[in-house]
Amino acid sequence: MQYCNNPYQQQRLQTLEVRIGSLVLGADHPIRVQSMTTADTMDTEASVEESVRMLEAGCELVRLTAPSKKEAENLKDIKAALLAKGYTQPLVADIHFTPNAAEIAALHVEKVRVNPGNYADKKKFEELDYTDESYQEELLRIEEKFTPLVLLCKSLGRAMRIGTNHGSLSDRILSRYGDTPEGMVASAYEFIEVCEKNGYFNLVISMKASNTLVMVQAYRLLAAEMLQRGRNYPLHLGVTEAGDGEDGRIKSAVGIGSLLVDGLGDTVRVSLTEAPEYEIPVAQKLLEITHQQRISPLPFIPQELPYNPRAFERRLSREIGVLGGGQVPGVIADFSNKEAITPANLYACGYVYSPVLDKWHIQEAAADFVYIGHQTLDFELPGTLRVLVHGSSWTPTNEPSSTTFPVIALNDRANFPNDQTCFCETDAAELESLWHLLREQDVLVLSARHDNRVQWFRWAFMLLKSRERLNPVILKLTSDTEELERFQLEVGVYAGALFVDGLGEGLWIQAPNQAKTEINTASFGVLQATRLRISKTEYISCPGCGRTLFDLQETTAKIRERTSHLKGLKIGIMGCIVNGPGEMADADYGYVGSGPGKITLYKEKQVVRKNVNTEEAVEALIDVIKSNGDWLEPNR
Repeated sequence: MQYCNNPYQQQRLQTLEVRIGSLVLGADHPIRVQSMTTADTMDTEASVEESVRMLEAGCELVRLTAPSKKEAENLKDIKAALLAKGYTQPLVADIHFTPNAAEIAALHVEKVRVNPGNYADKKKFEELDYTDESYQEELLRIEEKFTPLVLLCKSLGRAMRIGTNHGSLSDRILSRYGDTPEGMVASAYEFIEVCEKNGYFNLVISMKASNTLVMVQAYRLLAAEMLQRGRNYPLHLGVTEAGDGEDGRIKSAVGIGSLLVDGLGDTVRVSLTEAPEYEIPVAQKLLEITHQQRISPLPFIPQELPYNPRAFERRLSREIGVLGGGQVPGVIADFSNKEAITPANLYACGYVYSPVLDKWHIQEAAADFVYIGHQTLDFELPGTLRVLVHGSSWTPTNEPSSTTFPVIALNDRANFPNDQTCFCETDAAELESLWHLLREQDVLVLSARHDNRVQWFRWAFMLLKSRERLNPVILKLTSDTEELERFQLEVGVYAGALFVDGLGEGLWIQAPNQAKTEINTASFGVLQATRLRISKTEYISCPGCGRTLFDLQETTAKIRERTSHLKGLKIGIMGCIVNGPGEMADADYGYVGSGPGKITLYKEKQVVRKNVNTEEAVEALIDVIKSNGDWLEPNR
């Protein structure tokens, strides 16, 4: 499946040029950064002030919600106020369920975003049975409802984003395609074809999901479909409901970064449950990280891929100890620098030692290996923690169950016993001449240094596959940055782009300017974001908009404080009833604003409690989790 120009060489996908007022995106134009206001669109002053903060931070398109005709009308006043202050950047109206609001908004702003899952449909979560004939009738109904907006935008020179969301696919699409990336693409094309039929091509397309695997696959399928049809529309990239803090940044870097490294994407929005102006620098850093300047050409361009771009599959690997063979990816904590290793500082990688009890407490995000370089240990480690030492400090043992392994250069493999498991390290650029030195029981530690390291890693996995080598592979990443946020984004991009394709059986990060706790947290964060290793609660938290009915940041913090110990549980925190039930479809429990001061609670897609007072809603959510048997008391 061709989904980009070249998966082994970053080349921007050539898309149509789309004009949004004074801004042009697509084609060879820079990748644009955008965000969305959280203020009530009827509050002109607050909307303008927030827009100004976003624009001053570098936002190039400002999106505002228009849930009804009155908000759509007020966009005129907001636009006028911004122009009066000297801000000429284009505005985008966000539309759900209300075609008449979209047509009003198109009179006042440069771009309209419609969600094909709910523009012409009301979500009922019903399974419908369509014949080909009845399905075609549905498409005619959509065309009739959507065409007026298409013709209006065409006549006014407005742009439009057809923005599919994984969680808000129509019942019609779900009935035919299921909750799948293929269904997301089909949903978009139901509307794209209406535009094309009317000679309207000023379109931007998006395929957003909170699940990074679904999101990446959907964009790839969309790009492949566009390439096959011969018309490439600009792509707007985003992971919806990414959350806040480190989780939101890593999750966004995994999803958005995986596509940017392949040359996909013309405009980006990082959706954080934070003030919208904070999203802008994160997006800008993502663009910097994925813009490949220092590249090293590959020896040759393979004809095959080591992964399935259409669907997630783990790489086939041999099981060696706790690595490979379908086990969760391992994490290596690096203690090779000048800091001496002690029981106390193992806390940084998930092991808490109690001197009074002489016992170890192992946390959920606990590393599997500790690399100590040339150091020696003078205390007993917990039984689950294995040790890696520099090859020159390793001494042979007669114990077959030894948990200490040498880390050696792959080209030095002949100097160690044939039957000894070694962690053999090499740069991807050297693998072609050294791969034959690997023994069956070895673990390959693979690194790459240049900006195109994702492509180098892919090339190395392709080489291993063609040579039928099933050794587990540890991805070794290095980062010299002193800035924590940039470090988190780098890990999300460089490791995430491989893990989303099932490549890699472990992660080893060397970052001398970062605290070991941050390195460990980021390692497990990227594995959680790629759904490969769950070590904590996952929060599918929307960034908020003018429809939001409660303080998202404060509420998310309260829910996180009470539930962060519930490993593997997914909790959706949605600001309003418009998109909440659909967009948190991947969650186990949902907390959704249903009216001023009111919350509706969900178990998956089913309402379990309606109109709970906001003051009581967090406790009510805990009660719902308890009543369904998913509650555990936290360890104090």
